[in-house]
Amino acid sequence: MFRQNHFGHPIHPLRLRLHTIIFEADTPAGRLFDIALIVAILLSVAAVMLESVVTIREEYGSVLQAVEWGFTLLFTVEYVMRLATVGRPLRYVFSLLGLIDLLSILPTYLSLFVGGAQSLLVIRTLRLLRVFRVFKLARFLREADTLTLALRMSLPKITVFIGTLISLVIILGTTMYLIEGEEHGFTSIPRSMYWAIVTMTTVGYGDIAPQTIPGQLLASIVMLLGYAIIAVPTGIVSAQLVQAVREQVSRQACPECGKEGHDTDATFCKFCGAEIHPTVATPAG
Repeated sequence: MFRQNHFGHPIHPLRLRLHTIIFEADTPAGRLFDIALIVAILLSVAAVMLESVVTIREEYGSVLQAVEWGFTLLFTVEYVMRLATVGRPLRYVFSLLGLIDLLSILPTYLSLFVGGAQSLLVIRTLRLLRVFRVFKLARFLREADTLTLALRMSLPKITVFIGTLISLVIILGTTMYLIEGEEHGFTSIPRSMYWAIVTMTTVGYGDIAPQTIPGQLLASIVMLLGYAIIAVPTGIVSAQLVQAVREQVSRQACPECGKEGHDTDATFCKFCGAEIHPTVATPAG
């Protein structure tokens, strides 16, 4: 009897088996698939890099282009297979990994109309994030999930902090513009705001510097303020990390939308609501 998806439609065992191979690394076939994919990604990125070298491109340009088209067709087939093995293809298309997979093949096709677009294929290196799953570095996976969760939980506080920081930059830039004026290089409020950002972040390019004593006094205050501001987002994220470290997630991908990051005891996908089926193992031999 076939299993059913979220809509009550039967799921063919072959689709579940292919989903396990393509999206999981818990079986020998799935592990082999991901390792082969990573090797192909590395080789395709190397081909793009070699093509950017003038001497190599002049001598082997046609060969490298043929290699690149071969890899692009291979990744196109792999992308179509991913869409065919998830119950809700659109959810996968607009997921982070889905967008990366799509962007990794589009530049080659765009190069037919826009010269040099194939250089953007280095985005394929982002797909190497799958290496953590392939080699079962569970500790790193948990840490990555914890950090992602902490950053997501910190987003509202960080947004308020950035808004406050922008307001502060406007005030400081305007004040310095009034103090120093155009004769000392502060030709406009936006340029003075640029000085405030550079000074507050302790970068200090030195292309604009206050010349008057009031301006130098304000600059000193901004420098000291910069050190205090740096600690704020660090404290926000650290506090959320303490809370997020208690969260544990599984690595099983949803057969409908292909997303991971579910709770270990979850029965349904928290992204699309589909039932999370046990991993379907490929038959031995």
